[in-house]
Amino acid sequence: MSFDDTEDDVRVELMRELKTASQLQHAWVMQAWQDQPGLHPAAAMLLSDLAKNGEARPSELAKRRFVDLSVVSRQITQLSAAGLIDRRPAPEDGRATLVSVSEKGRDALSHWRTNYLEFMEQALGGWDDARVTDLTGRLAEMNTDLRRALGSAACLADTTK
Repeated sequence: MSFDDTEDDVRVELMRELKTASQLQHAWVMQAWQDQPGLHPAAAMLLSDLAKNGEARPSELAKRRFVDLSVVSRQITQLSAAGLIDRRPAPEDGRATLVSVSEKGRDALSHWRTNYLEFMEQALGGWDDARVTDLTGRLAEMNTDLRRALGSAACLADTTK
């Protein structure tokens, strides 16, 4: 298939649709942030990652989020200033820091989750649970295969746990 073909491979179309879905989710996040300014959405996503995956070193967070450590450090500073995370020295290496979600952070995430679920219900209210579960499973399988194809240790880390 050459670049001048008018029909794209179905896999290219799939990736286009996924990109669009990602952009639409980002649009919702930015709209929600404008409605309730405060914590930057990227920092909120880091907080969500911590809540889902548990306490972690900043370097682990950077790998999971596919960003530079300096980005995570700025987000941790913002989350800490807002009282949304707790920090403690790593027991095996006092120079390293472990970061976890504070009680105030859990409350903020609960509020954000409620708003997000309302949005998703509005958007996908006509979908039954079986349809959503089927799509979720297929996307998880696809992401596993994409990680394998990329082959790097950072990409092989399963961020869905």
